[in-house]
Parts: sequence; C-alpha cells; structure tokens
Amino acid sequence: MSAKQSIFGRVAQLAKANINALIDSAEDPQKMLDQMVRDYTQNIREAESAVATTIGQLRMLEQDHAEDVRDAEEWGNKALAASTRADQFRSAGQSTEADKFDNLAKVALQRQMQHESEASASAPQIEAQTRVVDQLKDGLNKMHGKLQELSAKRDELNARQKTVAAQAAVQDSLKAFDVMDPLSEVSRFEDKVRREEARIAGQQELAASSLDAQFESLEELGRQSELEARLAALKAGGSGNAAKDGEKIVSSEEV
Repeated sequence: MSAKQSIFGRVAQLAKANINALIDSAEDPQKMLDQMVRDYTQNIREAESAVATTIGQLRMLEQDHAEDVRDAEEWGNKALAASTRADQFRSAGQSTEADKFDNLAKVALQRQMQHESEASASAPQIEAQTRVVDQLKDGLNKMHGKLQELSAKRDELNARQKTVAAQAAVQDSLKAFDVMDPLSEVSRFEDKVRREEARIAGQQELAASSLDAQFESLEELGRQSELEARLAALKAGGSGNAAKDGEKIVSSEEV
C-alpha cells in the first residue's frame, strides 16, 4: 500500500467513525471522548501535513506539465521558423543552407514531440492526483466536522455529568435530612428546655411553699403567744376576783 493510499484510508476511517456507537461501548465515555479529541487533533495535524505534501506534489506535476506544454509550443515555433528559413534558402537555390535549417527544424520537432509526450504522460497522473487531493480535502473537512462533534459531545457529557453530580448531592442531602431530621433535634432540645423550666418552676414552688410554711409558723407562734397572754390575763383576772370575794365574806361575818 502506498503512502498516499494509507493517508486516504486513515482519513476515510476517521471521518466515518460512529461517535455514538463508540460512546455506548465505552466504559468511561468522558475519558474516551477526551482521548478521541486528542487523537483526532493529532491525526488531523498529521493528515493535514500529508495532504499538504500531496497537494505540493500535485502542484509540481501541474507546473511540469505546463512547462512541457509551453516548451512543446516553443519548439514547435522554432521548428516552423527553421522550416520557413530552409524554404527561403531552397527558393534562392542555396540547398546547403536549406538542408541545414531543415535539420534544425527536425531537431526542434523532436524536442516538441518529447515535451508533448511528457505532457501527455503527466496529464492522467495529474487528473488522478487531483481526485485524490479532492478526496483528502473532503476527508479532512469531515474530520474537522467530527472533531467539532466530538468536542460538542464531550462538553455535553461534562455538563450532564456536573448536573447529575449536583442532583446526586441534593439527593444525598435529602436522604441525610430524612435520616437525621433536624426537627427531631429541635424537639429534643425543646423537651430539654421544658424539663429545665419545670425544674425551675418546681424549685420556685418549693421555695414558695417553704416560705408559706414559715409565715404560717410565725402566725401560729403569734396565736400561741396571744393564747398564753390571754391565759395569763385570765389567771390574773381570776385571782383578783377571788380576793374581792374573800373580802366580801369577811365583811359579812363582822356584821
């Protein structure tokens, strides 16, 4: 296989690559696409260099063909000029000079025929090379299109992967929220506060009842004091009345 056929085969193979099928069969599409973009970029560079060389060879063939055509025309003109000059000498009876210019015309005609032959031989080669170059250019254009498609697919997958990752993070957060409901933590904290409030209220109530008991004991002590005072007054009052009764008895006896 020639280098030209190898280049064309590689360009055609890359241009026909089924990206979707490759993505479906890949274990890691993102890595595969990154690698394909790198490979395509490198292959395009190599193909462009090879195609440029092929185009350069075609342009050289075209230049050589044009030069052969031009040289054939020039030698034809020289042959015509020499033949005309020979006819003039022959008309003048100068056969030696006439033969000399006829020989020059023949040499010119031989050169003309040589260049025409070379031009004719290169024409099919130029035509074939032109078709190859056109095909290679078309293949390169398709490769550039495939590279754009690959890049777009890669960017799309990257964006989708980021979206999926964000959605997964949200879902994980929701799962964690379901497992560890912050409201339950609030409820437990609220219960703790309520228990503390109840404890303080109990202490306050206990302190209040103790204070009431102290006041009640004071009142009871006051009542006892009043009771003792009244008892003392009663006793004191009773003794006074008894003395008065004794005095009354003595007075009556004296009478």
